[in-house]
Amino acid sequence: MAVDYAVIIIYLAGMLAMGWWGMRRAKSKSEFLVAGRRLGPGMYSGTMAAIVLGGASTIGGVGLGYQYGLSGAWMVFTIGLGLLALSVFFSARIARLKVYTVSEMLDLRYGGRAGIISGVVMWAYTLMLAVTSTIAYATIFDVLFDLNRTIAIILGGAIVVAYSTLGGMWSITLTDMVQFVVKTIGVLLLLLPIAVIKAGGFSEMKAKLPTEYFDPLGIGGETIFTYVLIYTFGMLIGQDIWQRVFTARSDKVARIGGTVAGTYCLVYAIAGAVIGTAAKVMYPTLPSADSAFATIVKDELPIGVRGLVLAAALAAALAAVMSTSSGALIACATVANNDIWSRLRGVVSRGGGGEEHDEVKGNRVFILIMGVAVILIAIALNDVVEALTVAYNLLVGGLLVPILGGLLWRRGTAAGALAAVSVGGLAVIGLMAAYGILANEPVYYGLLASLAVYVIVSLATKPTDAAVLAAWRERLAGRGAETEKPVDNETVTRA
Repeated sequence: MAVDYAVIIIYLAGMLAMGWWGMRRAKSKSEFLVAGRRLGPGMYSGTMAAIVLGGASTIGGVGLGYQYGLSGAWMVFTIGLGLLALSVFFSARIARLKVYTVSEMLDLRYGGRAGIISGVVMWAYTLMLAVTSTIAYATIFDVLFDLNRTIAIILGGAIVVAYSTLGGMWSITLTDMVQFVVKTIGVLLLLLPIAVIKAGGFSEMKAKLPTEYFDPLGIGGETIFTYVLIYTFGMLIGQDIWQRVFTARSDKVARIGGTVAGTYCLVYAIAGAVIGTAAKVMYPTLPSADSAFATIVKDELPIGVRGLVLAAALAAALAAVMSTSSGALIACATVANNDIWSRLRGVVSRGGGGEEHDEVKGNRVFILIMGVAVILIAIALNDVVEALTVAYNLLVGGLLVPILGGLLWRRGTAAGALAAVSVGGLAVIGLMAAYGILANEPVYYGLLASLAVYVIVSLATKPTDAAVLAAWRERLAGRGAETEKPVDNETVTRA
């Protein structure tokens, strides 16, 4: 185990070193929050894949494979489908907006009145998303090192908070790229084939497991539909995802790089389900499905290889924290600072300006505060999938309709957006209390309620001011943040 521990210590030290390097580079708000909007296709693809494939995708994905077999891939598969849809249909327009948060986009589209309520909903989503990733630490460290759950969460969370606070998006981008490479080698190229071989191959797996473990739809049609509704649509509108889109240096990078990352997610989904299925053959009576990933890493990999995959486990459980959690953490802090706190103080940043050094300091403070809150909540909660479900139910039920409505429906109004956010969010919370967190009804009925009030209130109120819509089209065309050029008919048609 000495070799394994040495690899992990070096790995964690490297993450902190990158945080220090990022601190020296992040000198402006743009550098700190969106890496200066300068990422090329290779780095963009790697970091985008890292942000969406965190603790729930890895620990939870393998756990679902352990419970349901190959159909356990559907949760992560729908995440990949959502990233593909975002990249192909929306990423270019999102990148051209030159904003920092989803709420700023809503302000631009609806005329400055939709931000603070949507900010609160987005803040709750990003906070819970960071919590889900941090919880995954407990599972990994408990199985690998027999470490107390609370200490594991504090240790892992402190590392992520440290480098995120120091260097912002530059630190997160660099660490994500390292985690992406280590995770690809450790999980896809090493752990996947070793798990299948140790389980006796697919023929032996089929002989030892029920036939439903190899049914692509074995997890159930309703569950798959719910995954599509929550995760595929959730990928289209999450602040953590949009903030990565904002880092692309061009529309083309956002579209092509995101497509590559989405395709990678589909492969990762299948790999996780296969690893979980193999673990079921080798360890049929594990006390928790979520422990399958760490158990197979600990028991089936030889020394040396295990050291690398332990780093991959920490890049796959630490991607829980170091990718997904760091991305969600900076997203949570960005929303809290730019969409909530600055509005309460009466100072609203509008995407293109505000590059002063004190803004970097303010965002660092908010990352630190949000990081402490995430650690405390993670200690209080236990279930990764439940926490992730709460996050995505709030996001989809409260914000899907006003965001996609703003992008696709000209007649949508600020009043309609506010009503949709409020009714959808409250409906989801109330229905989760009534039906249970993991029930399907909260997101179904919450989304329908949000859609209904958005359409009804928008049609019943005065259309959005023509000047606001004109400025919105300018921004979508990639000109509004820098110039004051008039909008001609041809430009409007293209937009």
